[in-house]
Amino acid sequence: MREAKKKGIFDRFLNILEKGGNALPHPATLFGIFALAALVLSAVGAWLGWSVQHPGTGETIGVINLFSKEGLAMILDRMVENYTGFAPLGIVMVAMLGIGIAESSGLIAAFIRLLVLSSPKRLLTFVLVFSGILSNFASDIGYVLLIPLGGIIFQSVGRHPIVGMAAAFAGVSGGFSANLILGTVDPLLAGLSQEAARIIDPGYEVNPTANYYFMIVSTFVIAVIGTWVTEKIVSPRFGTYSGPEGEEKLEHLSPREKKGLRWSLVVLLFWVVLIMAGVLPENGILRGDDGGILSSPVIRGVIAILFLIAGTMGIVYGAVLGKYRNDSDVAKSMAKSMQTLTTYFVLVFFAAQFVAYFKWSNLGVIMAVNGAEALMAADLGLIPLMLLFVLLSASINMLMGSASAKWAIMAPIFVPMFMLLGYSPELSQAVYRIGDSVTNIISPMMSFFALIIAYFNRYDENAGLGTVMATMIPYSIAFFIGWSILLVIWLTFGLPLGPGAGLEYTMPG
Repeated sequence: MREAKKKGIFDRFLNILEKGGNALPHPATLFGIFALAALVLSAVGAWLGWSVQHPGTGETIGVINLFSKEGLAMILDRMVENYTGFAPLGIVMVAMLGIGIAESSGLIAAFIRLLVLSSPKRLLTFVLVFSGILSNFASDIGYVLLIPLGGIIFQSVGRHPIVGMAAAFAGVSGGFSANLILGTVDPLLAGLSQEAARIIDPGYEVNPTANYYFMIVSTFVIAVIGTWVTEKIVSPRFGTYSGPEGEEKLEHLSPREKKGLRWSLVVLLFWVVLIMAGVLPENGILRGDDGGILSSPVIRGVIAILFLIAGTMGIVYGAVLGKYRNDSDVAKSMAKSMQTLTTYFVLVFFAAQFVAYFKWSNLGVIMAVNGAEALMAADLGLIPLMLLFVLLSASINMLMGSASAKWAIMAPIFVPMFMLLGYSPELSQAVYRIGDSVTNIISPMMSFFALIIAYFNRYDENAGLGTVMATMIPYSIAFFIGWSILLVIWLTFGLPLGPGAGLEYTMPG
């Protein structure tokens, strides 16, 4: 499916990694093996008495034996719930229903043709990575919309679609902690940091803007690094695409297609005006219960918004072009979009069980706390300490997928510890976020990892876990190095991390 140009020691290493990874069982089987391993490890850990003291509550947490009577009952009782309650499953399904309408109508293809034909090709990669980073403010929209779109865009300009998806994935997931816009995760992490800081200083406040300056600069740094890795490392490995859809050529839009686009943009404008009318006024109907925008149903329900906007725009475009003549045509397009997810549905079943077992057993919590205590025991200066903290956060991210869940465990340890050493809670949070981002793209615990395998599979039927890992590891390494250098520069010059958020902390007299 590809003509790769393979040379160099690092490239040979990636090829070996890819072949070795793809030689493993099918990803669904692999997640099943992971789930079984979690069960066995839970029994071993319980027998050996593995336990830690929770840094926040002081409660002793031990390994739960899932082979016990209670554990087996939980496995059987919650198997269906694990599957149907796996958050990415519902998100992807709802989003794909709306995107399926827009795709079948020809709207997405027309938009891509317009974008590609009017944009310099040399900027496409940067725009894709940059857009991926920005998409994080709107929850999971990047995973379900931008990543597959990246593949289509690259294919349309004669480049390998997996390279386009890799670039988008690097921005969406690897650049998770960089943005120009505050997102839902910012107040969430700030709240956890504040509670941890109050262990030492009961009146301390951490604002959602705590890392905003650092995030802005990081956005451009990560976008540039992601573009360089795509062009210099990833793209040469894949070469040209020779799949069944590789000969597709772009043609300029017809007058009818332009008319359809204009009417679909009218629909988009309608939705934007409607949403703004509900969000902008202080007492707007679409504001959150606390009166805030970040807590509004528009932000929390961005996937529902995507479904409504994409669906209605697709219906209007399809009606103008005559592709949608009745409701049956629309329903068929939605059903067709579900067919592309069949592999994902199988993967998710086993991935959901694995994630649930790992969580129930407390193995992730115990590993995280033990790693944190080891770092605390080291007597290091500011820069080495923070770089090790990045590495620890990145390592723990391979075991636990949720950014807030990890920080809920780590913040009560590191925030007070760093405060006692004279470093601010905002700095602890910023450093944690770097580590939490750089290994997202290679962590099987990341909720959407199975979906990425399914995306790659669409263009290469032999693509598996090894293909994803080998493709994304260069981004992970480069992001780690680049972000660490940025952090060192930030610390060296003592720059503020956000409005009123410095690097140092002084105990109140």
